[in-house]
Amino acid sequence: MVKICCIGAGYVGGPTMAVIALKCPSIRVVVVDISAPRINAWNSDQLPIYEPGLEDVVKQCRGKNLFFSTDVEKHVREADIVFVSVNTPTKTQGLGAGKAADLTYWESAARMIADVSESDKIVVEKSTVPVKTAEAIEKILTHNSKGINFQILSNPEFLAEGTAIQDLFNPDRVLIGGRETPGGQKAVQALKDVYAHWVPEDRILATNLWSAELSKLAANAFLAQRISSVNAISALCEATGANVTQVSHAIGKDTRIGPKFLNASVGFGGSCFQKDILNLVYICECNGLHEVANYWKQVIKINDYQKNRFVNRVVSSMFNTVSGKKIAILGFAFKKDTGDTRETPAIDVCKGLLGDKAQLTIYDPQVTEDQIRRDLAMRKFDWDHPTHLQPLSPTATKEVSVCWDAYEAAKDAHAICILTEWDEFKSLDYQKIYNAMRKPAFVFDGRNIVDVEKLREIGFIVYSIGKPLDPWLKDMPAVA
Repeated sequence: MVKICCIGAGYVGGPTMAVIALKCPSIRVVVVDISAPRINAWNSDQLPIYEPGLEDVVKQCRGKNLFFSTDVEKHVREADIVFVSVNTPTKTQGLGAGKAADLTYWESAARMIADVSESDKIVVEKSTVPVKTAEAIEKILTHNSKGINFQILSNPEFLAEGTAIQDLFNPDRVLIGGRETPGGQKAVQALKDVYAHWVPEDRILATNLWSAELSKLAANAFLAQRISSVNAISALCEATGANVTQVSHAIGKDTRIGPKFLNASVGFGGSCFQKDILNLVYICECNGLHEVANYWKQVIKINDYQKNRFVNRVVSSMFNTVSGKKIAILGFAFKKDTGDTRETPAIDVCKGLLGDKAQLTIYDPQVTEDQIRRDLAMRKFDWDHPTHLQPLSPTATKEVSVCWDAYEAAKDAHAICILTEWDEFKSLDYQKIYNAMRKPAFVFDGRNIVDVEKLREIGFIVYSIGKPLDPWLKDMPAVA
């Protein structure tokens, strides 16, 4: 029986290994992590992450050929294939701070694999890592190998949160990068054989190591660039009276462009886009490619600009001050169908409003109050470090309260900001909400999900990103 061990029980490791276990009943899969609370959660009825379909998959395999354990060294020692899915946070100090990936956790995982291994192993990069990481890992393993043969593969994940299980069941492509040596190609084939249980052969792509590593960063950079491009156009739409939804629909009909990732919004979030672009920028700078680095930096600048623009719209629309005003925040996760708040635009929008002394009432169907408070207390990039290095008990900001219902959040509010595109926000009783709000009542739709005309008929003053402006907003500045 082939034995797989995955180091890291997070958003990538947990779902990926669960699907491998489901699709490959003849393979024993163990997910290990040093965090006992996280492993306990994977072994309980309350999984540590929310992802549609994940619970079903885990329950079908757990205890049969899928196991979760804190005994890291034992399971690494026994494994034939070791996936490494640990954090690669952005460095917060030292060389490359604010851009480069911090490979501390990766390096300690590699040293531990070298220490405990008693048989040949295939070591698979599953985290998003900067180009040439495999080479560094290879050096650590070969210099500490005690005669054991290690083959390093890069197998980047291309999961989208909210559809991760579907993405794993039916991937666009599976990318496996390996050394172009007989041993390297044999290792590539071994991993191909795992995926071939359910993925058609023509979707399993083999490349060299560096191409696989760079493909992941490039894919995320291209997707983020599309969002920043349409958001840049949304600002122009507001200035000219064009409608960004109509413009992006027209653009998307061009088969060379396609319709995906062309929805204007308050900005992109998630654990990968910003981090991967910063990583790309750093690699370009290290290779003397400063024009290329500046090109990718601009994608992040537009994303920050969009969040600032949104906050400025809110403040300028409400007589240029939100001090002491109650503002309901609907949605805190970075996208619907996930409880993930990493780099969510909601953090920057909330901090911007709090900076102007607003009173916030926040509702999200999947994000806990503790997580919201923790996120608002954290400095940039802190989220990507282990929990014990994050603020322990976030200071309770008295200007923030968390509600478990959209109606409660909006009661007596001056304005509503929609920051996540949860389906339930489309079907709220907005007449009931309007009746319970202070007047004039504002809706700032950061996800373009409401029926603007219908809300205006009810009496709301509505701002929807990239749409023709409400007469109320016409002469108010979009940018401070």
